Amino acid sequence: MSSAVPEVTQPETTRPGSIPIDSARSLRLETVPRPTAAVSDMTSVLGKARLILDTFDSKNTDLSLTELTRRSGVAKASVHRLAGELVEWGLLERAGTKYRLGLRLFELGQMVPRQRILRDAALPYMEDLLLATQETVHFAVREGLDVLYIEKIVGHRGLNENSRVAGRLPLYCTATGKIIMAFSPREVFEEVVAQGFTALTSRTTMSVSVLGSQLERMRKDQLAVEVEETRLGYMSVAVPVFSGNAVLAGALSVTAPTSRMNVSRVTGALRTAGIGISRTLQAMKCLQSAGAGREDTCHPTVCSFNGCGN
Repeated sequence: MSSAVPEVTQPETTRPGSIPIDSARSLRLETVPRPTAAVSDMTSVLGKARLILDTFDSKNTDLSLTELTRRSGVAKASVHRLAGELVEWGLLERAGTKYRLGLRLFELGQMVPRQRILRDAALPYMEDLLLATQETVHFAVREGLDVLYIEKIVGHRGLNENSRVAGRLPLYCTATGKIIMAFSPREVFEEVVAQGFTALTSRTTMSVSVLGSQLERMRKDQLAVEVEETRLGYMSVAVPVFSGNAVLAGALSVTAPTSRMNVSRVTGALRTAGIGISRTLQAMKCLQSAGAGREDTCHPTVCSFNGCGN
């Protein structure tokens, strides 16, 4: 049995698809740009290699030499030479006449300290949450002005599309992103507003004042509810996860079809899992030699942020 879907107030618009104008400032409708190398990077070998690797995305996993050249903007001769070297290093693989990302990138990705520590701490609680709700469970962190999903587990009736491990979505229209924004410095909200909003669906929040009010309520409740803002027919509920000294580590969410999501039913299990992950992170320590026979301890998520090397 589903609970009533929380009402999300949207400002009135003058016509379908128009952008509500906040009284304080107007918003530009624009897509969230994919991170790209600076123009000056075109002059360096590393910059050109980065542009080549950046041509791949979830919809373009196998690309020919011509496609790599067109999408990267690098000269064809350079693409041909660098692609060969990237294949030798295992960063690219040949698939017939096309190229795809190589397994060496996967190996390196699994050794990223922040991702590994958070995933190891979160996964047992995510599995419990999946059993309790039978719905898709995500763990996400902030990466720039997006949420980056570092883990996702799906039940037999779960959501298989629209999100993936290592996938990104905007902060302002996802439950995980909103709860992360609610507990992040004010500057994050201001950067999101300055960048502008893109409507992923007809229900995406497009007003500064509405988003600000939502974040205030989320800070008070420590709970975010997003209704069909990223995909029609689906909604999500998210809670914040903290590491040492109340440092925001990420967000945990449950996603399900709007027709069967019962917010009150999943909230208890979601909060319990979020608290469990937070306590696990807060209990973790890594040692860093402080010299003279003494050792200081710090939380491993903080170590991975400041590069202490442990």
